[in-house]
Amino acid sequence: MNSSRPYLLRALYEWIVDNDCTPHLLVNAEMPNVQVPAGYVSDGQIVLNISPSAVRHLHMDNQGVSFEGRFGGVAHSLFIPPEAVMAIYARENGQGMVFEVEPPAAEGGAGPDDDGPSGGEPPRPAGRPSLKVVK
Repeated sequence: MNSSRPYLLRALYEWIVDNDCTPHLLVNAEMPNVQVPAGYVSDGQIVLNISPSAVRHLHMDNQGVSFEGRFGGVAHSLFIPPEAVMAIYARENGQGMVFEVEPPAAEGGAGPDDDGPSGGEPPRPAGRPSLKVVK
């Protein structure tokens, strides 16, 4: 069965935008195939504003999220595989969804060198807004 993550990302993005909020992605920048500006990665993570006014050519499908964004006035093309998205949330109120750690699809279940905590719990983002899980 296909991962539900890409479908949930699209649905939550639409819900956040329809409620006049600013959608943000929390991304594990160390996952394979992630293309983000390395200079803006902190502790292996990056937060991306993906609102319609902040990005161009946003495309979300089962293979990933891609768009053009500006960082420090310089345009960059970004690509984020669904398994690299740790959370999607509204900047204004923190409502959204935190995802469980999922092995990269292209690697057949092999994760990055640092598999994170072995207790089955996904790592909690540090210094980020308090996220509320949508049920």
